Amino acid sequence: MTFVHDGIEQIREQQHQDCARDLTTLLAALRASAAQRDREGGHAAQQKQWIADADLLTLAVRREFGGAGARWSAIYDVVRELARVDSALAHLFGFTCLQVVSIDLWGNPRQREKYLRGTVEHRWWWGNAVNPLDARLVATSTHDGGYLLDGQKGFCSGTRGSQMMTVSAHDPSTGKPVFAAVPTTREGITVHDDWDPIGQRQTDSGSVSFARVRVEPHEVLQRPDTPHASLRTLISQQVLTNLFVGIAQGALEEARAYVHEHGRPWIASGVAKATDDPYLIQRFGEMHIQTVSAAALAARAANALDEAWQQRATLDAESRARVALATSEAKIVAHRAALDIGEKLFDACGARATHAPLALDRFWRNARVHTLHDPLDYRVRDVGRYALSGTLPDVSLYT
Repeated sequence: MTFVHDGIEQIREQQHQDCARDLTTLLAALRASAAQRDREGGHAAQQKQWIADADLLTLAVRREFGGAGARWSAIYDVVRELARVDSALAHLFGFTCLQVVSIDLWGNPRQREKYLRGTVEHRWWWGNAVNPLDARLVATSTHDGGYLLDGQKGFCSGTRGSQMMTVSAHDPSTGKPVFAAVPTTREGITVHDDWDPIGQRQTDSGSVSFARVRVEPHEVLQRPDTPHASLRTLISQQVLTNLFVGIAQGALEEARAYVHEHGRPWIASGVAKATDDPYLIQRFGEMHIQTVSAAALAARAANALDEAWQQRATLDAESRARVALATSEAKIVAHRAALDIGEKLFDACGARATHAPLALDRFWRNARVHTLHDPLDYRVRDVGRYALSGTLPDVSLYT
């Protein structure tokens, strides 16, 4: 497999040649077991170790803390490449990068030094218990500036098997959220093995319980109310966007390979080979158009994010809103492409492609689970407001 993406080339330029080379080997290994692991579910401990060994967990860490300091466009290239073969592991990688950047955005200098350098030195996987719609986790302040956490959070992707986690909880005394970074093995934390969806079966996105979990004062993060700090939401949304693009690309690749190896022309086609069937050619043309359109919009959004990220404290609200618009435009198209191609590949491949051991349905199932993260209708509404009236999206939990 040859990588020509600008992001992968950037990794090489940054003296991380081993990372790019190891990625090729990693993708082949993940592809070999993806269908079986999809059927079995559970925790992909060995595969996560491979990702850590390929030095991918340090891409989002700034160079001053020993990381690669890769552009977001480069990180999203890796998300897409992983998602082509294993979207669950792509999810875990992308969300670890998201938690790492949360420390960068919300941490003070000492916290950045401790947690970002620790990520590099120890190859930490990061989980999260920050679902903003789940208010069951309560933070009670202590006299020394720390907190005690009690309650539960759902959709805690990546927490099982992680070494560190970010947490958000509701402080009833202030009515505001509390954010913190704590070791996953902290006394009182229970990570539940209760994730059993139809797709994304190895993302470890189950629930986590907290029973009088101590948060030390130096573990409390402060979320600044600035355009730059609010980029975290858009970074998260672009992880999902590139995940969807990778799923669409992977589904198309599998369909193409299947038709070349097993395809049969329909009896009324008048051709000797499936690859000469005009209707099949039409189907592949349509699927190709969808994937390249989604990939182009995702790249455009990532480049806009790169520019905004570099501005840091000088980033203004309008510039941030334009990144949000580009993110929504890309995510809408990628969302639809992943679902459509995951379904249409069966029309292209035929009845025998439904043979269960092939697991070709995993692309649609994985896309269907993750595209439910937040409603598409409201994202289209935001784009429509801009298209009709020039109104840019407001900052929200999902935009």
